[in-house]
Amino acid sequence: MGEKSKGLKGPSPSDRPHPNERRNPQGIRIDPGSSGELENRLATFSALVKHEPGVLAKVSGLFSRRQFNIESLTVGPTEDENSARITLVVDENDTGIIQVKKQLAKLLPVISVKELSEDAVERELCLVKITNHFDQGNSLEQLKELVEKEGVDILDISDGTVTIEVRGSKRDIDDMIEMFDEFEIKEVARTGTVALERGSKKTT
Repeated sequence: MGEKSKGLKGPSPSDRPHPNERRNPQGIRIDPGSSGELENRLATFSALVKHEPGVLAKVSGLFSRRQFNIESLTVGPTEDENSARITLVVDENDTGIIQVKKQLAKLLPVISVKELSEDAVERELCLVKITNHFDQGNSLEQLKELVEKEGVDILDISDGTVTIEVRGSKRDIDDMIEMFDEFEIKEVARTGTVALERGSKKTT
């Protein structure tokens, strides 16, 4: 018989200690007994990008492939004609939010990207079309009083409908849509969030 292999000194694999740590679906180590679930939160990103054709397609394609939970995505020109600003709101856990920033920063058209602070100035525009049932108990004057009280505008009254313009934060818009439910909403169109940092803070 040949000479027996010497191998490495030490305990056999079955005798070695094994850590009890586990990992969640994102690959983060978690303590034994912990569910490892990370809570989602809304995060607003502002990305300064080169103002060139196809930028929005590249950004939306990135998020489609990565399957991030996008709440809204808007793009528009800035004070510099050579750049545009993308405002992105995602509903992700902290691991996903870190990945959003990393993946955005890798895109060639992106000049800079930043997650905005919680006190950033955020606004959204929404159009709500409701059915005109004012001959069935709801008076037009009642609607006008409500609109005036809430600081929103009636843009159109025609063909049995009333179209209202609502402005504010995402939460403001959600609350207003819920309030107008009593008038039977037919259609809703929302622009998505645009945002800038407050005061002298640099947005991007």
